[in-house]
Amino acid sequence: MAIWRGLPADETVALSEQVWDAAIDLVEVPIGRPGQEASLAAAVTAAAKRGHEVGAGTVVSVAHVERAAAAGAAYTIAPGLNPAVVEASHEAGLPHLPGVATASEVALALDLGCRWVKVFPASSLGKDWFKAMAGPFPDVRFVATGGVGPDEVDAYLAAGASVIGMGSALADPANLEKLLK
Repeated sequence: MAIWRGLPADETVALSEQVWDAAIDLVEVPIGRPGQEASLAAAVTAAAKRGHEVGAGTVVSVAHVERAAAAGAAYTIAPGLNPAVVEASHEAGLPHLPGVATASEVALALDLGCRWVKVFPASSLGKDWFKAMAGPFPDVRFVATGGVGPDEVDAYLAAGASVIGMGSALADPANLEKLLK
């Protein structure tokens, strides 16, 4: 999953098209700050032409859910687990990917109807975290986000992550090139 934080709309679309061309289907556009919805909406429009969907990231309030829905996001993503945000997302018809770092948070996310969770910050929690959580939560899918670089993708997938989310790592053109090959 490519995460395009704080970029202008045209750059968000251009980078998204590059990753879609490289068969990386998932794109997240964070909207934690006002005004970022324009980039999200532009990416949503570009994605629709290609049969892709775009998620809204840094959705940490009910107001963010409303902004994400208005911009056309297909799902919402958060760095933490807020039951009110999960409920608002589901009521808006948007699957929600809450951030988790503990077994208790994974269990709560599951109880709230989330089958996918964002493990954040994945690099701090480490690869063994995924192996440990797979046992008690075999039906939950984990997205490793936060500090994971392209050279670590295979190791995180082998440990039990289903998707790797990268944002700041992709700011380095060399890292983006590694993924586009």
